[in-house]
Amino acid sequence: MGKIIDDHQYPVIRLTFLAGCFFIIGIFIITKNLGAELVDRIVAVVNNDIISLQELNRITKPYVERIKKTRYSNEKEQRLLFEIRRKVLNQLIDEKLTDQELKKHNITISTIEIDRTIERVKEMALITDEQLRSELASQGLSMEEYRVRTKEQLLRRKLINREVRSKIVITQEDVNAYYDSHMDAYAGEKKYHLRNIIMTVSALASDAEKQTVFTNMENVLEKLEQGEDFSKLAEIYSQSSMASEGGDLGFFRLDEISPLLKPEIEKLKAGEFTSIIDTEMGYQIFFVEEVVEKPGKSSADATPEITEKLYTEIVDQKYQAWLENLRTRSHIKIIN
Repeated sequence: MGKIIDDHQYPVIRLTFLAGCFFIIGIFIITKNLGAELVDRIVAVVNNDIISLQELNRITKPYVERIKKTRYSNEKEQRLLFEIRRKVLNQLIDEKLTDQELKKHNITISTIEIDRTIERVKEMALITDEQLRSELASQGLSMEEYRVRTKEQLLRRKLINREVRSKIVITQEDVNAYYDSHMDAYAGEKKYHLRNIIMTVSALASDAEKQTVFTNMENVLEKLEQGEDFSKLAEIYSQSSMASEGGDLGFFRLDEISPLLKPEIEKLKAGEFTSIIDTEMGYQIFFVEEVVEKPGKSSADATPEITEKLYTEIVDQKYQAWLENLRTRSHIKIIN
């Protein structure tokens, strides 16, 4: 089965440590006490384990409340509530199956591993031990209960490492094939930091009026050729909203520049400017403040990144297949 709901909403089996940390932080928001009495019954049997109505309601409660606050039509609300309960129940079934596999393989987690994980969570969340305990308490969860949930998550991750991750091999041929089909992602990148000075020309302007504007731009160009500062001249003469910023336009790749300007820009080095260019907006002069080049990555340089990407994709696929196989081999009965 695929991932059912977001990490910060409901605990799911994650396949990286970082996502595991966010699960542990996110568990705060789903562990409130129900408060009201519930009539309990069995809603599913998973081999020798059961899932109770109370357990299902406890997990779905935050989503039920959120749906009801949204004020959907009655028909849509009922459809969403049914879908949420179905997905959460399937998630609980998957958890029961993995927990049974943990017992079968006698997989354990030490106290030291739990301590280290909680410390890393605090480091990532930039919180102290006191703040963590306070946050837990505000959600009706004690540190002891939190440690139990952390242990459960670590156990499940260790099981996935054993049953899925350890059996995956990424070859250099796999890496090369990915690199060849994603060349653009690893090509070098060149960006131009541009400034401009513009003098607008009305579409209804006469030839004489256009010539007057062009003459004014020629005077500016002459000042630039004499070494005057481009940004200062832009503040004085440019008729754009960026004039007060010295005509600063920001960074652009060549493919982001219009075909009219591209040939003029790409031949410039940092500190150089164009001649006067007649554009739809008016007469403009462009200045290259700096050119930033980001080198591309060779296949060898990109190998670690590609390997991790492929590994994650394959782990997800293998994990779903592993879960499906578990379900096929198990006795699962959903009781309506």
